[in-house]
Amino acid sequence: MKFIYGKQDWKSFERGEENCFLMTNGLGGFSSLTMIGSCSRNDHAVLMACVHSPNHRYNMIHRLEEVICIGDERTHISSQDDADVSCREKGYLYQTGFTYEDYPRWTYLVNGVEVVRTMALMQGENTVGISYEIRNYSGVDVTLVVYPHLQFVPKGCPLSREQKFTVEEEEGRISSNGQTLYYKTNGIFEEIPLAFCDDLHYAYDACDGRRETGSTAVNHKISIKVASGEQETLSMVYGITAKLPGMEEILADMCRHRNALTEQAGFSDDMARALTVAAHQFISYRSSTAKQTILAGFPFFEDWGRDTMIAMVGCCLATHRYKTAESILQTFMTYCRKGLMPNLFPEGKEAPGYNTVDASLLFILAVYEYHKRTQDCVLVKSAYQTMAEIISWYEKGTDFGIHMDEDGLIMAGEEYDQVTWMDVRVGKILPTPRHGKPVEINAYWYNALCIMEEFKKYFPEDEKEYGLLAEKVKESFRKKFWNGSAGCLKDVISGTKADTQIRCNQIWAVSLPFSVLEPEQEKQVVEVVFRKLYTPYGLRTLDPEDKEFHPGYGGPQLERDLAYHQGTIWVFPLGGYYLAYLKVHGYSREARQHVKNQLECIEAALWEGCIGQLPEIYDGGNPTSSRGCFAQAWSVGEILRVYEVLRILEEQDAEESLTAEEE
Repeated sequence: MKFIYGKQDWKSFERGEENCFLMTNGLGGFSSLTMIGSCSRNDHAVLMACVHSPNHRYNMIHRLEEVICIGDERTHISSQDDADVSCREKGYLYQTGFTYEDYPRWTYLVNGVEVVRTMALMQGENTVGISYEIRNYSGVDVTLVVYPHLQFVPKGCPLSREQKFTVEEEEGRISSNGQTLYYKTNGIFEEIPLAFCDDLHYAYDACDGRRETGSTAVNHKISIKVASGEQETLSMVYGITAKLPGMEEILADMCRHRNALTEQAGFSDDMARALTVAAHQFISYRSSTAKQTILAGFPFFEDWGRDTMIAMVGCCLATHRYKTAESILQTFMTYCRKGLMPNLFPEGKEAPGYNTVDASLLFILAVYEYHKRTQDCVLVKSAYQTMAEIISWYEKGTDFGIHMDEDGLIMAGEEYDQVTWMDVRVGKILPTPRHGKPVEINAYWYNALCIMEEFKKYFPEDEKEYGLLAEKVKESFRKKFWNGSAGCLKDVISGTKADTQIRCNQIWAVSLPFSVLEPEQEKQVVEVVFRKLYTPYGLRTLDPEDKEFHPGYGGPQLERDLAYHQGTIWVFPLGGYYLAYLKVHGYSREARQHVKNQLECIEAALWEGCIGQLPEIYDGGNPTSSRGCFAQAWSVGEILRVYEVLRILEEQDAEESLTAEEE
């Protein structure tokens, strides 16, 4: 899908910073700027290199300052906000176009000089390429001068004026802060006296209470002269290894990569194909395991167990990336301890973090989804002992208060440990306390038991009666979670007011493979979720009529955390809603068309915020702009799962029609 924008999309500087692009390199590194080429966040960068995959990132080249010299007149075509608004670079006034497909392209027109800037990131390398096609119809000779603004600091850290930069032109490298950046160009490279540029303003950090200003260092410039009536191309490549590819090689690599991904996934729908490409941006190599992982979101998050297990089904399985999925599952098996999967992987000598109740159960569900698509019993057999241990530990009890109660239901959480996905804790404040028996955890538990009963065919020597326990869980679930007066499920069984709050977590009790409710109950849940929580951009985390509902998300950390799961709209539960809707309506053609119609709003969302991506969240009141991470793995993955089901149903229809014709 090619995204095309025009001057109406940057009518003002502020409008121009509303949307950004994202390119990732499969190592944890990335490149991201706004559609007018500015940095509106500390975490924006021309090259955010990852020196130890996937989370040790350095902001190497933060931005580019670009000047067109036509005679004695100097004009910035670059744009950047400044704490002093009068010092803004306003290149957006000369910008005539922006497109994004495999990579971003900007077009500028200044007094008869057209400049087309292209930027691309090499897959599997921390290497960025930038090119400028310059067509000079001004009547005089012109010069384009580019000043790369450097930081060489860990992602999110400020640049110090004490930091030293060295340039070694013969070796083609720049060094600072223990990091080295290599370069090559066909332009004129010139070292200049080191200068620090302060007070860059980051509007999208300011609105979230993050550090709203930053600094850069400039120590060189690259230029090219273009005679009147002539056309030239300036090429610049930067990377953290000495052997650098050419710009054309980088561009071809990105196109080839995208085509291979979409061909492998096999979607015909343009939206699904775009999401396939978006899904790939989260998949990264992890050095500590020498295997693949999934980064939860950009620009903030790392690879987390819960997020990975949820995102993997859509991002890997729905797109036919089975080897990647297998690699991820094998990694998790290695780190399983006391029946718990890691929520946070170790970096260096750090120990993994295991503060999650759902990752282990979601692991069993992911193995089931993998087997359903591949019929690969080898992985099931290798994972069986791990899955059996998970069930055993959950029964007898493990860390964080996770254990099975006498009724067969799972309890989790104690003191200040928040172990479901609604896990915000602010000091001693738990905005969404869910200690007790959370509804989605027990739906996962029931499904895990049903799956293990099915997988026992590979291990008949296992005498555990998973099926009998599943029946006990089902009976207790229906008896204790059903809220007859509201016609839906309780969110948690804790003996507090949290029990009867209407939240989106109940939708997974319907969408999961094994039904824990009666069909009529499932239909009622879907109807209540639609009436109370549904928006075309995601599900609200709390009923707007609840007095604890927060309609907006933003401001300082405390304000954001208090709103995070108290009404804020999350995109990823929307996948569960659509799957549940299709299920309770018998996967009819009418139901499928209804879901397709509603998904059109998600397509519109790809054009806002991070172009071609789906965000983490929206305001709970009026979801007009994306919030939080501008690109979120499980948001993309869960919507891809819906497209996968729609594709399978259409293929079944086609087969039935063909069979009918043959008969």
